Amino acid sequence: MGLFSKLFKGPEVDQVKSDANREKMRVLFNQVVENGSDYKLVAGYTEDVSRFNYGLVHGSKTKIGSLIVGWNEQKETIVVVPTVPDLSGCGDPTYYRRSDIHKAYRNKYPTDAFIIYPDRKGYIGINIFDWLEDESLYIYIDQEAQAKEFTEFFMDKFRTK
Repeated sequence: MGLFSKLFKGPEVDQVKSDANREKMRVLFNQVVENGSDYKLVAGYTEDVSRFNYGLVHGSKTKIGSLIVGWNEQKETIVVVPTVPDLSGCGDPTYYRRSDIHKAYRNKYPTDAFIIYPDRKGYIGINIFDWLEDESLYIYIDQEAQAKEFTEFFMDKFRTK
């Protein structure tokens, strides 16, 4: 039984690498967000799907963007910082304050994403994961507890009814 359980267990998380990435996320976030240590963090990604139609050829192409997502329960604020999977740098933060957003909800189809409309024209879809093995597209981090905590925060305090 022990041999078979090891064979069928699947890939395991490299906890040292995961912890190192968690620290890198914190450093990057704190560099670009004022009082960044007041926020809890989770890694996420967003998808940009472009569709094409060339006569007989139809399809779509998806671009993945890595995100560092911070949230502060007291301020009812989510801050999204674009980054790259190896956490070698990041972009400017975007703030989503509960009092300023037009609409927010959790979309389960086609992917499980948290959708935020800051106004009537634009939106962001934030996908949160427990752990994904593909380091070329996603931040390598084990974050089951953090993903659950973010989901509870979003559903209880952030989504619009």
